[in-house]
Amino acid sequence: MAANVLLVEDEERMRQVIVMQLSDLDLHIHEAVDGEQAIDIFENETISLVITDLKLPKVNGMEVLQTIKEKDPEIPVIVITAYGSIENAVKAIQKGAFDYVTKPFKEEKLRSSVIKALKISRLTYEVRYLRQEIEDRYTFKNIVGDSPRICDVLKLAGSVSNTDTSVLITGESGTGKELLSRATHINSPRSSGPFLTVNCAAIPSTLMEAELFGYEKGAFTGAHKRTMGKFELASGGTLFLDEIGDMELDVQAKLLRILETGEYERLGGGKTIKADVRVIAATNKDLEEMVEEKRFREDLFYRINVFPIHIPPLRERKVDIPKLSNHFIQKFSNAFGRKPPELSEKAIKKLIQYPWKGNIRELKNVLERAMILCKGSQITSSHLILNESQEKSFEHMNMNTLIPRIIDEQGLSLENLEGYCIKYAMKTSENNVSKAARLLGLSRATLRYRLEKMNE
Repeated sequence: MAANVLLVEDEERMRQVIVMQLSDLDLHIHEAVDGEQAIDIFENETISLVITDLKLPKVNGMEVLQTIKEKDPEIPVIVITAYGSIENAVKAIQKGAFDYVTKPFKEEKLRSSVIKALKISRLTYEVRYLRQEIEDRYTFKNIVGDSPRICDVLKLAGSVSNTDTSVLITGESGTGKELLSRATHINSPRSSGPFLTVNCAAIPSTLMEAELFGYEKGAFTGAHKRTMGKFELASGGTLFLDEIGDMELDVQAKLLRILETGEYERLGGGKTIKADVRVIAATNKDLEEMVEEKRFREDLFYRINVFPIHIPPLRERKVDIPKLSNHFIQKFSNAFGRKPPELSEKAIKKLIQYPWKGNIRELKNVLERAMILCKGSQITSSHLILNESQEKSFEHMNMNTLIPRIIDEQGLSLENLEGYCIKYAMKTSENNVSKAARLLGLSRATLRYRLEKMNE
């Protein structure tokens, strides 16, 4: 795709020379004869590079440069100046110009400058596009759900995002702790800075200190050069410490020092480095219990637990499952380039009744498989491949979910249901009528009567 270049030059012959010199490059050149026309074109076209003479009628080149930099500081501008006016070119560079060429200029000089400027412009666009894609992906609006529990989570995260306060996000695996931490970063004053993740469970304790704080050359065997740690690389941004409950006690002590003093040293170094980092930690473990068991430092717990946010498991916010499911179906449909299928009523019911030990991550995987299996316009319950051991488990079921499931799926009569319950109680109690009666909440005489009736 041709790059749009704005050429601002009042001399027609000079414009023709420049256009000719750049004719073999893949460019679409917009020509302006004065600064006023140049600004008008810039405001109405998507321009990747500006080449402007400094001496122009109406609005001079320096004003054109200033206006463009105010509107988009990342657009490269090459200025053209007459020989002997180098002082003006230097001023233009100070105001943000990418480069300058002096008249009369050699063709190689202009072409080289244009190629470099367009390369930078393309990279800048790609970075901007990727940043926007990340911001769109990790905004709070992509944390889907209307349940009171998830609304409370979003309110808390929204309140703390504008601060530098340490945040501790707790919740089971697959609930979206990293998604929430990224959204908190994207909506914070540090959003233009980096967001780096350290998985404390995946890095051996012997390497964790070097990973976090960096090291100097010769600090240990294999340290062949100075290496920056995550605290240094995340300067101006956010450091996300995932699974902090798996961090060893000796590293916890050094992390505490950074959080309290804002200072640290690289391994093998004596220079104190200021830590300009916001820390968000997450865990699926009970840190308070770990503190009691002396497996997690109490002082560090209180330091990172300044603003706790707990994300509930999916089984406690099942009202969000239909909306989450449609969100993932739309996402996979876009990726597969197809029209999104609908979820049948039985499929929705099956998703709601499932215990979801893997939480949202598991739901996402189930729906991705269903999208692959579904060739028509509707995802049915047969397309939903669930973990049968979980699906049949009563661990997370109460009577309000268990009874509708039995009646809907098996169509049992009350008499049959009673029979199953009595047989199960007798089996569990090893045919001890007294124990079975206690399990069923019946008197021994009543159970005997019902057993006799069953055997008639």
